[in-house]
Amino acid sequence: MIAQLLPPPVVTVETSADRSTVDLFPAELALVAKSVPKRQAEFSTARWCARQALGFLGVEPAPILPDERGAPQWPAGFVGSITHCNRYRAAAVAMDTDVLSLGIDAEPNEPLPDGVLEAVSLPEERAMLHALGADSSVCWDRLLFSAKESVYKAWYPPARKMLSFEEARLAISADGSFTATLLVPGPTVAGKPLTGFTGRWLANNGIVLTAIQL
Repeated sequence: MIAQLLPPPVVTVETSADRSTVDLFPAELALVAKSVPKRQAEFSTARWCARQALGFLGVEPAPILPDERGAPQWPAGFVGSITHCNRYRAAAVAMDTDVLSLGIDAEPNEPLPDGVLEAVSLPEERAMLHALGADSSVCWDRLLFSAKESVYKAWYPPARKMLSFEEARLAISADGSFTATLLVPGPTVAGKPLTGFTGRWLANNGIVLTAIQL
């Protein structure tokens, strides 16, 4: 599914089943050594996806460790993004000469728990969701949440600081696209301030998936 949203030069790898054996590096093992089996499986399989994708670009396997904010640290010269949810793991990578940053997020195509939408959305975004109507094939509130996660993942590498849910206003289109307008000053990109993002989404196989390529 992710390849439908991120064509070349981005390389993507996804799987709906956890790998039974994944050779993690000692530093990676240390991160999940005390985690429950479910967390270990999703972490390991997501790293497998990332290494497979990097391998297509000629990168030898190496640890993919989180920074102080939890964002994966990619090999020099490369950018990427990782996501995982129930029954889905994926990674997207590219050379930094082609792509500045990537953001992908997968979520179950199910309504958000009570109270979450109000915590992560702006009033105009909730009005937008209402206007999109009742489409039984898409949980629009969950899609909004996923798109905001992708926005943060794409924002963080060039900005190197947090972006809260209320600091970007999203507009989702039923045609499979979305835009994000930053409500705070963005970093300078190619000599201009970054003011927002455009992304794509799809809903399939019980998953909503969003992606941004900057």
